[in-house]
Amino acid sequence: MTALTQYQRLEASGLWRADAEAQRREVVVSMGDASLTITDMKDQPVAHWSLAAVRRATSKGDLPAIYHPDGDRGETLELDATASDMIAAIDKVLRAIERSRPRPGKLRLWISGGIAGLAVLTAVIWLPGALLDYSSDVVPPVKRDEIGTALLDRITRVAGQPCTAPEAEEALRALGRRVLGPERGGDLVVLRGGIAQTAHLPGGRILLNHTLVEDPDDPDVTAGYILAEAVRAKGSDPLVDLLESVGLFATLKLLTTGEVPPAALDAYAEDLLSTARAPVDPAVLLPAFEAAELRSSPYAYALDLTGESTLNLIEADPRAAEGSRLVLTDAEWVRLQGICTR
Repeated sequence: MTALTQYQRLEASGLWRADAEAQRREVVVSMGDASLTITDMKDQPVAHWSLAAVRRATSKGDLPAIYHPDGDRGETLELDATASDMIAAIDKVLRAIERSRPRPGKLRLWISGGIAGLAVLTAVIWLPGALLDYSSDVVPPVKRDEIGTALLDRITRVAGQPCTAPEAEEALRALGRRVLGPERGGDLVVLRGGIAQTAHLPGGRILLNHTLVEDPDDPDVTAGYILAEAVRAKGSDPLVDLLESVGLFATLKLLTTGEVPPAALDAYAEDLLSTARAPVDPAVLLPAFEAAELRSSPYAYALDLTGESTLNLIEADPRAAEGSRLVLTDAEWVRLQGICTR
């Protein structure tokens, strides 16, 4: 796309819809070196199109000009006369792509085959990782929350609805604020089943099996499980974990339409329910306990009653002498332990 340097960062207003059933939304279209970025009026990305995969649905000169990703006529972008520069730039790209298409001829066929093979090799080796890194950078928090909510909906179909006894909800929020931070009181979800212990979702939610709330005598144990899962979530981007699991097509779909295919979400939800969580390195976990002013030994003994496999967490407990800063009051802890009674 280097022939279009005069159009780099060109912007225009337009109307975009995600699929044939969706309403059109006013958006801002930005042209980069090789892509179109479509953002809503709150400057949140809703779609990302490769210029090489854009097609024009209307004839040249017709207004409004309507474009769509190759192979998906349901998703459209409409540009009217006020976006004439943008229309001219996109049409120039499409003409350049059309001129570059291979023509019949033996030598050209061999050359094209070589280029295609190199492109496939590059795509296999480089493209998946590059797309995952790009997804991590461009997918906004609100979209991560939406994906996390969609995953939770699928998980609860198997695990049952989250435990929400009204008298325990504030205690659960207090626990979230105490362990995860003051802005994350709503990020804890207690489930009756489905997961063995804990799991995390894109957007920040942490899932707990009800036994981690009901069985311990000490809230430090529950807090330890939550903290360990939060540290595990920081070790790798939860959205990237999802996309690595569901594959390249789902990643491309997210970048071009802002949506993850339902089948991919179903598959990842099953994976979360069936795959054991990797243990967290004590060398990483102990500083987190210290920063949170929590004892690590109650969590260590909950993992292994003998303490043999969790000796590092016991011997190096950063709050062994002074104890944890208060996690919950006795009244809050009693209420929280009854969260699944309804």
